Amino acid sequence: QLRGVYGRNNFKYVGYIMFTIVTHYSPDLDAIASVWLIKKFLPNWQDAQIRFAPAGKTFEGQIVDSDPTFLHVDTGMGFLDHHHTSEYICAAKKVYEFIINEINKGNQKNMQMWEDESLLRMCDVITFYDHFGEARLPDAAADYHVFDVVSIINGLKSLYPDDDHKIMDTGFILLDSIYKQMQEKAWAEKILESDAKYFETKWGQGMGVVTINDEVLEVAQKKGVIVVVRKDPHKNYVRIKGAPGTAVDVSDAFAKLKEKDHDATWFLHASKK
Repeated sequence: QLRGVYGRNNFKYVGYIMFTIVTHYSPDLDAIASVWLIKKFLPNWQDAQIRFAPAGKTFEGQIVDSDPTFLHVDTGMGFLDHHHTSEYICAAKKVYEFIINEINKGNQKNMQMWEDESLLRMCDVITFYDHFGEARLPDAAADYHVFDVVSIINGLKSLYPDDDHKIMDTGFILLDSIYKQMQEKAWAEKILESDAKYFETKWGQGMGVVTINDEVLEVAQKKGVIVVVRKDPHKNYVRIKGAPGTAVDVSDAFAKLKEKDHDATWFLHASKK
């Protein structure tokens, strides 16, 4: 069986072998994301084994980037590490750029160049966290930051200090969820630009849209829309939301909808929004 092997500067085929991704012990978000990107998006590497090395070192002292079947990420001071540079970047961003380059080498003839806006946006956020950007937030000490993915991973490291594979596997699940949510958000932003209808209400700007994307409600309200309405074209249900901290009260609309659409399961939240 032949499998493709990606080296730093070229692509070649060799006999069936085991690919290995190396990162540092006690992996952080950047290390986990780097491995996740390779296993999920780099062709032929989905079954690669994961090995760990001391921070900054290589696996069993091998020369970094000398073996195309080994990729060192976020450690080893190689081309997929960033700790030997003062550049504002992270290993995951380097891995993303590497994957883009390798995949598109084979796409140049048909001009179908691959890229992924959601992954790029995720890598920008990972870079922010990897440079401890959250410490500069105006509410950096607020308790809700404990629910951030970096804090969750730190909790995993405390729970499983001797099980880096457990941390890695759980991190993969978190990143799968974040990737899906980032895709939904990016899609919602495009829907709001192209398909949404905007109108005025007595409380402020309103927006209505027919879409299966439920994220449009939160994205619109985070952008300042006061009243948002979404109808699902497949299930035919409707959601109406008023922004928190505003005077919106949809009690009258609720009463009218209950009367006109009495077979439906209309529910009014206690906030009247």
